[in-house]
Amino acid sequence: MDRFDNSPETALAWFREGRGAVLATVVETWGSAPRRVGAQLVIAGDGRIEGSVSGGCVEGAVIVEALEAIEEGEARLLEFGVTDEDAFSVGLACGGTIRVLVEPVGSVLPEPMLAELVAARARREPVAYEVNVETGHRALRRNAYADRLRMDRSGFEEDGRTFVSVHNPPLRLIVVGAVHIAQALVPMARIAGYDPIIIDPREAFASKTRFPGEKLLKDWPDEAVASIGLDARTAMVLLTHDPKLDDPALQAALNSDVFYIGALGSSRTHAKRVQRMTEAGFSAAQLQRIHGPIGLDIGAAGPAEIAVSVIAQMTAVLRGKA
Repeated sequence: MDRFDNSPETALAWFREGRGAVLATVVETWGSAPRRVGAQLVIAGDGRIEGSVSGGCVEGAVIVEALEAIEEGEARLLEFGVTDEDAFSVGLACGGTIRVLVEPVGSVLPEPMLAELVAARARREPVAYEVNVETGHRALRRNAYADRLRMDRSGFEEDGRTFVSVHNPPLRLIVVGAVHIAQALVPMARIAGYDPIIIDPREAFASKTRFPGEKLLKDWPDEAVASIGLDARTAMVLLTHDPKLDDPALQAALNSDVFYIGALGSSRTHAKRVQRMTEAGFSAAQLQRIHGPIGLDIGAAGPAEIAVSVIAQMTAVLRGKA
């Protein structure tokens, strides 16, 4: 699922408005296909569209097929070759092949199932939509396809018939400490696909002039974290060097299933941090989740390079790399 893709929500809304709706999903690609597997286009019965399956190369043909599918009440599995000329027009060097699954809502994709999917997405609950393209069996799966969910990788299973569409919540980054490293880290995190939230009760640090356009919470970290909520699609980075600010947020993170915890400071500072957390009752296994000193060891010098090392480490942990 692409970040900020609201195709399921749009399809459900259009269907309930009586427009009719079709979800078209990229299920397989070869070569230099314009969109990744899992990308979606929503087509209403009146021809209105939202989203994309090819960056403009085959949308016209998909729309025609989708409108016919609404009338006939059937799913369609389409295959398109993208020419080198068309690929170049959308910014690619060469062409490829795309397979697109077209599913009318109601007659093929049950409205209650789509509503359940939308509700899970609203709850930030990872879920996989499974469809057998031969039998037409459809299901929502929780606590399944762990590797696909971790890698954000939709696609066919080995049987070549079962397509799995991954629906993960958007990634979030909670930064405790609106310091100079955060000024470099936050824009990099946005580029990498995270929604950043900055927590710092100190007015001089958490200011709009230092972080224009960003979400700033000026509460104490334990209160701010409680209001945000923590889940497996959230990373937490502690940057203040001040135990009064870092430790409450750290304890909340250790008691949650956030996928990454990183804390700024030297090895000596980290040893003291571990000692405080041990005295607070956390186990050795819990404390091993803390990445401190923070970031990959790339010899970083200065805030920007430290930020690069942190983003790289977050990515490695998210994708299951040692």
